[in-house]
Amino acid sequence: MTQLTQSARILVTGGAGFIGTHLCQRLLELGHTVICLDNFSSSHRRGLIPLDDNDRFELLEQDVCQPLDIKTDLIYHLASPASPLRYQADPIITSKTIALGTINMLELAVKNKSRMFHASTSEIYGSPLSHPQTESYWGNVNPVGIRSCYDEAKRFAESLCFDYRRQHGLDVRVGRLFNTYGPGMLPDDGRVIPNLIKQALADDAITIYGDGSQTRSFCFISDTVEAIQTLMTVLAVPDNPVNIGNPSEVTIQQVAEMICRMTNTSSNFSYSVLPEDDPPSRCPDISLARNTLNWNPKVSLQEGLAQTIQHFAMDTP
Repeated sequence: MTQLTQSARILVTGGAGFIGTHLCQRLLELGHTVICLDNFSSSHRRGLIPLDDNDRFELLEQDVCQPLDIKTDLIYHLASPASPLRYQADPIITSKTIALGTINMLELAVKNKSRMFHASTSEIYGSPLSHPQTESYWGNVNPVGIRSCYDEAKRFAESLCFDYRRQHGLDVRVGRLFNTYGPGMLPDDGRVIPNLIKQALADDAITIYGDGSQTRSFCFISDTVEAIQTLMTVLAVPDNPVNIGNPSEVTIQQVAEMICRMTNTSSNFSYSVLPEDDPPSRCPDISLARNTLNWNPKVSLQEGLAQTIQHFAMDTP
């Protein structure tokens, strides 16, 4: 098992993405050397601009589906399109990225005897019949729907991680991330909070899919990064994936109304047909994270939205 040092050499796949850029920044602040791997298929270089002058930061422009042979102490594997808009644009590429990318990173971890974090997702629970979702719940996923390229590929990737643990003794840790948001998200990301904020700031109609009664649990980026980092540093390796999210559950209608109040927009609501297989509810049980990682999210939705709105307002031409 790789022991953490004061200055580790760390690979972050998908490091130019929303969570990836925040994670790279945090790891650099901790004194590590960071290699960011990204092909910019669903990310943008501008998020890395603040890191360019750091001599402990290296950008490796490459597709994670291609095998990689470098020396690394730790691997944070985040490479994957994350929003339905992105991953449904080319579902075959999405499945390949998640499956082949995870295999390549697991092989690299075995070769280097590296500890590895795999970023899984709440989407593995599908349209849940159990609420809130615990890690022991196996999910309710449509295996042939328009979201299955992402949902099923992520489920397969989790299976690979635990097979590599059992067969190779690999120190791999899996976090199931629930709806992370915050400054640094791209305006065209396609997920609910960027969509609502962008429309509100422009005084455009606020699009709500369905009747807005579906629920989500939103976790601010700093809380997610803290949980990921903690999961990678604890000595006791959890035997299961760990839910990483904020258990405070809200309806989409409530989120839209909060954003409207906070932006003082003149926008009206516009209701559209709910997308296929859109889950009616999503909320994590984070008992395992609390007990194993001594972690709890700190940033309220009100505070997190305020910071995110400010970011989008400053980023608007």
